[in-house]
Order: sequence, then C-alpha cells, then structure tokens
Amino acid sequence: MISRVLSAALMGIDAYLVEVEVSLEQGLFSFALVGLPDSAVKESRERVMAAIKNTGFQFPQKRVTVNLAPADIRKEGSSYDLPIAIGILAAFGVVAETRLADHLILGELALDGTVRPIHGALSVAWEARKKRVSGILLPEANAREAAIAQGARVYPIRTLREAVDFLNHQISIEPYQVDIQELFEDHRNYPVDFSDVKGQEHVKRALEVAAAGGHNILMLGPPGSGKTMLAKRLPTILPAMTLDEALETTKIHSVAGLLPPGQALIATRPFRSPHHTISDAGLIGGGKYPRPGEVSLAHHGVLFLDELPEFKKNVLEVMRQPMEDGRVTISRASVSITYPANFMLAAAMNPCPCGYYTDPNKECTCTPPQIQRYMSKISGPLLDRIDIHIEVPAVQYKDLASRHRGETSVQIRQRVQRAREIQLQRFRNVPHLFCNADMQSRDIHQYCQIDSEGQELLKMAINQLGLSARAYDRILKVSRTIADLAESERIFPEHVSEAIQYRTLDRNLWSAYSTP
Repeated sequence: MISRVLSAALMGIDAYLVEVEVSLEQGLFSFALVGLPDSAVKESRERVMAAIKNTGFQFPQKRVTVNLAPADIRKEGSSYDLPIAIGILAAFGVVAETRLADHLILGELALDGTVRPIHGALSVAWEARKKRVSGILLPEANAREAAIAQGARVYPIRTLREAVDFLNHQISIEPYQVDIQELFEDHRNYPVDFSDVKGQEHVKRALEVAAAGGHNILMLGPPGSGKTMLAKRLPTILPAMTLDEALETTKIHSVAGLLPPGQALIATRPFRSPHHTISDAGLIGGGKYPRPGEVSLAHHGVLFLDELPEFKKNVLEVMRQPMEDGRVTISRASVSITYPANFMLAAAMNPCPCGYYTDPNKECTCTPPQIQRYMSKISGPLLDRIDIHIEVPAVQYKDLASRHRGETSVQIRQRVQRAREIQLQRFRNVPHLFCNADMQSRDIHQYCQIDSEGQELLKMAINQLGLSARAYDRILKVSRTIADLAESERIFPEHVSEAIQYRTLDRNLWSAYSTP
C-alpha cells in the first residue's frame, strides 16, 4: 500500500515541490522517515502519531516508511507533519486519493490534530501557481498570506479532521480570497514622520539627498543629537514601494518567520537596526541551514548600523559584497543559496569614544591616540561605499522648545520621487543603473559633467580642504542628485558646493580628530 502526497520545501526565498511517499507493509510496527530530514522533520513521527490517534483515527500497526523526494536535498522544519499524516491515512485507505495528485499540502500538527502555521507560505503559493497545482491546503493562519499569489486556490485548514473530510469530498471549503490592491493600500502607512524631528534642518536635507539618489549615509555626532530618530524616519521619505517590491520583501520575511501577526503583506520600506554585537552570519545570513540575515531583511529598505565603530571589523567587511552586488550568496558543502540584499545603508557614530569631542557644552575626556584608534576602526573600503557624511550637532534648546513643525514625510517624499523618476528616465537604456548611487567611474564621467566654475570650486575644495581622492567621484554623484532634486539638467556650482559639505570625514578630519 503506497500513497503519494504533494508538498513543498524552501530553498532560499523560493520553494520547490516535494513528494511525500508513504509505504505500509506487513510486519512488526516501525516508523522510518527518510529523504534527508533534519531534527524537526524527524520529530514529526511523534506529532503525527499523536495527532492521528487524538483525532479519532486508527494508526496502522505496520511497517511505515515515509520518503521525502527528492531525497538528495535536506528537508527542514515542521511543515511536513500534515502531508505525512495525510499520506499515512491515504495508504491505510482512510483518505481518498482523487485530490492528492493535484493538491499541495503543508502544515504543522499539534498533538490534538490542530494545524499550526508555517514559514514561507507566500513562496510555496507562488511555486504552486507556477506549477499549475489545482489547490493548496495550508494552515488557516497562513491563508491570507498565501492568497496574495493570485491564481492559486488556497484552502484554509484548521484541523487534521477537516483536511481529511475535505479530501474525501465530505465537506466543501471556499478558497480564501484577498483583494491584494486593498491590502497593499491598507499597510502603506508609517508609524513615524519627519515632522516629529525638532531642528536639524541641514541633516534632514542630507537625508533627503541620500534618499533621492539612493546614497549610503553616515551621521556623525554626540549622544542624544537625534541620529537614531532621524534614521528611523529615512524609510518614510524613500519612494513608495511598488507591488513587486512588496511581494519580494514579504517573501523574505515570510521565509524568516518574521511577518507580524495578522499582516500578510509588507507594504512599507523595511527598517532593520541590528545591535553592534551581531555576528557576521546574523548580518549577512548563514548558519548550519542558511537563513536570511539583516542585509536581506532590509531588502528594498534601510539597514541602520548605530555605533558603527563598535561593530566587529570582520562583520563590517563581509558587508561590502552585498553593498556592491545587491545580493548575498551563502555557500555550504551541499548547497549554495542567494538572497537579495538591495538595501540603503544608514550608519551613525560618535566623534570619539566618549562621544563629546564636537559637543560645545560637554568636555571630551579622550586622548588623541584613543580618538585615532576609534576612527580607524572604519576601513577605507567601507567608507568608499558611503557617499554622504554629515555632522549632527546637539539640538539647541530653542529648537526643542519651538512649536514649529517641519515638513512632513509625504512632502519630502514627493520631491524624492520626482528626482528618482528623472534618474530612471536618464538611465532608461543602461540596464545596471537605477539611481545615481549605482554610477561607476565611467558613468560619472558621462552623466556628471560640470562647467569650469564648478571644476574650479572642486579643485579648490580638494587642495584647500584636504579632501581625499575618493571624495572626487562621490561629490560628483551627490551633485548630480542635488541637481535632480532641483530638476536641473545641468550641475551648477551651488550643487557642487552643497555636495562638498557632505564629505565630513574627508576634510582632513582624521588629523583634526587626533588633536582635540
């Protein structure tokens, strides 16, 4: 007696079909599970046996062999409980096999037969839709998320008994329906706004420029100056997410099991802020069985690294590849998985170990060697990938006491959106360019032409302010973004002048920091 049940497994953020084969043979009772199962899958034997018995069915006292095919790829998680239970009951003659060939089944079983939610429901539904599977039986808690993959009929299941009755045509279950556009609109609101921030107008402007060009940004200032508050509001001024971006972001969070309860779609730009004690696997992704890291969870959003010099150097260095490529590849002996990681980096740091080197109201207690060591923790190659450095001074009392509210995130976002549209139009025939931050040296020479007055200004800045060589291309890129915000085809000297102000760490400050 053999039965076959269609199920699915996750590989990165995508899914692939798995066939659960169950064989019942005469002999002493045993329950063997093969097909490279991990510990969670092996433990399903006890859950499946208890769930079948507690639901009122008889568990066959035979030799039970369950194979998860393809058998050469490791299977993870508890989502195979329901298909294994259905396969055993089908081989025992309890479940009719008419629907098993074209219905995909997934779910974790509680000991009483209740079906619990799983990870990666959206990815599974997307794969089922591509393979033209007739229907998907999923836990009720995952039905809304899976129904986002329009075209796949999703049947919400609450218990093992309900799944059996549905497969036996004893009850009918309506496919779960969701209005994806309505759901998308309902979840597009941010809980924070730029109008909450008092003062710091020049920093807000720098963040607007960063958002408009997709530039990475580093904020430098004493504790309590509002660096974190400003960074949390950066996603609110980025261009609104498209539906395709929302679906891809949701797939990553679903696979990681981080979708908020009751929320089937992530429609706002992610904001991830890992602690500085994070490991390289936590930041990039990895582990024995690879999982997406913070750089992937920040895909299409913002990755905020507070206290940047406190991060381990090896952790910061492994971040360079995803910053360059927009994706991260995790290789293991048996598998290589690629996760998307197209994020915008926002970082913050103090000017010295105690934090008060630039604060006019508090005295710095650090020695020059301490400041030098502190600043040197950030490598040159990492700084090469950060286009904007901006000083964030302590907030003045008059700004804190003011009742004036600044511009809202919506107002700023409209300007950012218009600048991004100009860039998309400019780069429409260049496949690898989507915003100004993506430009390489060859593209900068083509799209960032400046007149003789601008050239003279830039020459004077490099010679007199001591700007480093790496600053030259960065200033031109940021100048192009500032011109786009002004809806100007040409880069004028005032655009170059503003861009020069955003290279704080290049203005010979390394030596300045060493002489307080």
